[in-house]
Amino acid sequence: MPCTPGYYCRGNVRGKSTLPIVCPPGNYCSEGAAEPSACQGGRYGSTRGLTTAACSGACERGSFCAEGASAPLPCSGGTYSNKTDLTSADQCTPTDKGHFAPTGSTQQTPCGPGTVQLITRKATCDKCAAGTYQAGEGEQACVACEPGSYCPEGASAPLSCSEGSYSTDTNLSSASECTETDTGHF
Repeated sequence: MPCTPGYYCRGNVRGKSTLPIVCPPGNYCSEGAAEPSACQGGRYGSTRGLTTAACSGACERGSFCAEGASAPLPCSGGTYSNKTDLTSADQCTPTDKGHFAPTGSTQQTPCGPGTVQLITRKATCDKCAAGTYQAGEGEQACVACEPGSYCPEGASAPLSCSEGSYSTDTNLSSASECTETDTGHF
């Protein structure tokens, strides 16, 4: 008895084929198959009993599908892809400096104000350290706080010392570090 599509039958036992076995996920079985055939790279087969090499369909954006994949695997953090035909993680695109991409991203995103990224292939941006700030997007470095101001961790702009206080330093991280004016001064 020949195997029907979606099943495979291993070898012969005393001149008879074995019982049909349903084709496993990540594979397809055409009529009369003795063994399952792997889904081609860039595609995946999530269900059992597939009958054609087309398997379930193209891989998803932000993912890759190796040969025989039963599900798309996400591009790792720090990489991204908008393509649907990737066959390995190496084909995911690394992020640029000043950008980030969480796991499974379809595009890189510029770091927001108050954050930076000075190296490539990162899943997140780093907050500016206390005493520094960054007002722009997609930047690679924080800048020193300004005199008369303080900058807490992750600052996107210098914050002015409160009325009655001042500073000539450029590394203050809180309002309490501003110096109070002397009597008779403002």
